[in-house]
Amino acid sequence: MPEINILRYFPEISAEQAEKINSLNEIYSAWNSKINVISRKDIDNFMIHHVLHSLAIAKFFSFPSGSKILDVGTGGGFPGIPLSILFPDSEFSLLDSIGKKIKVVASVAGELGLKNVIPLNKRVEDEKGSYNFITGRAVAEFNSFVRLTLKNVKSLKNNNNESGIICLKGGDLEKELEMYRSRIRVWNISDLFEEPFFETKKVVYLPI
Repeated sequence: MPEINILRYFPEISAEQAEKINSLNEIYSAWNSKINVISRKDIDNFMIHHVLHSLAIAKFFSFPSGSKILDVGTGGGFPGIPLSILFPDSEFSLLDSIGKKIKVVASVAGELGLKNVIPLNKRVEDEKGSYNFITGRAVAEFNSFVRLTLKNVKSLKNNNNESGIICLKGGDLEKELEMYRSRIRVWNISDLFEEPFFETKKVVYLPI
């Protein structure tokens, strides 16, 4: 299972944060032997395909202290769990409709002592809370994702910070993002991470 040197890409994080991130490999491997949280083909590349991919958001975006983030379709906790380690002063609500996956999220957060993680077992359509940021990883077509989550975004603009929707996407997004062209920001993850997996991967941000 390929390892990553997290300090190579994030030299500014603490030793405790690096230790927590590196421990995710063992924790999720143990869970995956009991519950199929990560696909069998992906578990062999877990640290790159899931952890580093999730952390790409932090290379292009920083959550202000006190931010509330809703991670929609989090699955076993991505990108929410890795991001919650990097941003301990923000609150991450990790939402998924599949109970066994949220059980894993709760267990991982407990094992790592992540006090800023709130597991939510529900459909996003049923979530009424307000958040400064929404995150998602290839959950749905972008316009559908925006329609489902826009009701949950609470603006931070009065604090000189933008709120918005942040997605990890891959492939050719020109048609998918066309209607947001004048507002959206798109960053290529391959500009900062050299692993071949990130060649077509992007961080997409829609300010609200």
